[in-house]
Amino acid sequence: MSEFRDALGNIVQINENLGRIVSLSPSVTEILFEIGIGSNLVGISAFCKRPAETDQIRKVGSYGTAKLEVLDEMKPDIVLMMSGYSEPLYKKIREHYNAFLFKLPTTMFGILELIKEVGIVTSHQERAKELEYEMTRAISNIKRFDIRGYLEIDLGGPVTFGSQSYIADTLSLFGIKQPYENVQREWITPRDADIIEFDPEILIYEGKMYRGSSKHEARKLFSGRGYETSTFMKEDMIFTTPGKLDFFAHHGPSFFREVLPWLRNLMESVASTTPPNGRSL
Repeated sequence: MSEFRDALGNIVQINENLGRIVSLSPSVTEILFEIGIGSNLVGISAFCKRPAETDQIRKVGSYGTAKLEVLDEMKPDIVLMMSGYSEPLYKKIREHYNAFLFKLPTTMFGILELIKEVGIVTSHQERAKELEYEMTRAISNIKRFDIRGYLEIDLGGPVTFGSQSYIADTLSLFGIKQPYENVQREWITPRDADIIEFDPEILIYEGKMYRGSSKHEARKLFSGRGYETSTFMKEDMIFTTPGKLDFFAHHGPSFFREVLPWLRNLMESVASTTPPNGRSL
């Protein structure tokens, strides 16, 4: 038995043989499968959709709710959760079960730290290190651009990101300037007036999970919010994320395998065009 301090500073007793794990974090769930212990999961969040094997695991809650009577049936050795929105639920669960709260990444490199910590908590450090190394190869291919951009995600309403978010950090590393990148917040409910004044040259839009969005839908949405004269509308620089699952909003290993290559290819495509002011990106 060892001890490890979680995101709120609580000292958690870590059993080296975690036979029954509940994960209420989609990113942690994906990492557990990647380091070879997905079969130990007896319960997951309804939003845990990576990998496909998660479809066969019992759903016990979401980000902010959980069925405690189901947890009683499962008798988990540990419940793994993510800081932020889930913290009130974590405090409630911790009264009854061994639970560990991981810190929500504030940078792209924080995702690597999360992989490392999942390995420590589950006593699978070596495989976690291998996974970390694999993910760093995607970082080496980042190319820096110079462009004003705006990314918005439908999380039950429009949400964008400030300096405390790994999403804003990632866009900044690609040289994408953002309207709220220096605001000391993780997520922000955007004001259309702020975005219109910023005048993004590109828009990246991620639709609601399980639904996604098309370019046509995004154009219609932003047109209805008064963006007709914005540069990204006039130049048709509107891009929607692929698929119907969380994309930028998911911070597991697939962020390196899917999001970074997609963003790099997108920016290289944008850079191959000449903006209206004639400068090169």
